[in-house]
Amino acid sequence: MRPPRIVSRSEEQTAALAARLARLLKPGDVVFLKGPLGAGKTFFIRAAARQLGVTEPVTSPSFAMGQTYAGRVTVHHLDLYRLTSFDMEDFADFEPFFEKEAITFIEWPERAEPHLSRARVVVNMDHIDEHSRDIRLEGSDSEMSEKLEEIIARPRY
Repeated sequence: MRPPRIVSRSEEQTAALAARLARLLKPGDVVFLKGPLGAGKTFFIRAAARQLGVTEPVTSPSFAMGQTYAGRVTVHHLDLYRLTSFDMEDFADFEPFFEKEAITFIEWPERAEPHLSRARVVVNMDHIDEHSRDIRLEGSDSEMSEKLEEIIARPRY
């Protein structure tokens, strides 16, 4: 079965999709965001974090590797783009970002994927043009996959 996909034609559509996804998440969930530079991964996380009650600015943690935000639930945002290698010894530095009371979003998870917690959702984003993105959502289980299909099938903008 192919993951559900949508073509977002604007930032507003992408933000609405991110907000709907955020409403499905619960503490302990991990979300991977994959795609090329500039695809909108940080923007997607920002919109999801707003839905989760984060009011402070959500920025790319590229140099710090991770940020934590307070909302209705704690939100962790990791960006592994600058990570050149990763092994189990490095995991100790990242372990606090995987607490059961938080939702963790990870950009560039490919850099450490064999060592990371399994993602509940994988968001694949790709450029179509300057304003449009191809977005595919993959759930880790049949229940989440069905919910993702629903939000794709019935977009609310």
